[in-house]
Amino acid sequence: MLLLRIPIQISSDSADPIYHQIETQFRELIFSGQLPTGTALPSIRALAQELGCSVITTRRVYQDLENEGLIRTRKGIGTFVSEVETGDREKFREEAVLAAFRDAVEIGRRLGCSVDVLRELFEGVLREIKTGQGE
Repeated sequence: MLLLRIPIQISSDSADPIYHQIETQFRELIFSGQLPTGTALPSIRALAQELGCSVITTRRVYQDLENEGLIRTRKGIGTFVSEVETGDREKFREEAVLAAFRDAVEIGRRLGCSVDVLRELFEGVLREIKTGQGE
């Protein structure tokens, strides 16, 4: 069994609680396929030590993700990523992108940007990305 280092980072500057930051990043890793089905996850203690947080925090993360069906724990063997349906992946992807767009629009509106300016900025970002990819 190969144990991967989980690329999760905690920000002390974030307004989100630590457990929420970890859960969110786990969901992104699982739904994006970066943590494929069957991937062995670190133990609760090992993850807590690696992230520099409490065992209670990582236990809550694993319990929440297990309740969502994203991971499963096999007593005495370990914790593994569960199979995620393609439809669930697409739904998560769309919701994550829409949430990011809503946050960006909210910030723009608070800063006094008009809808036209926001649209122009959005299209500019898309052009930058497209150019950066050599398209």
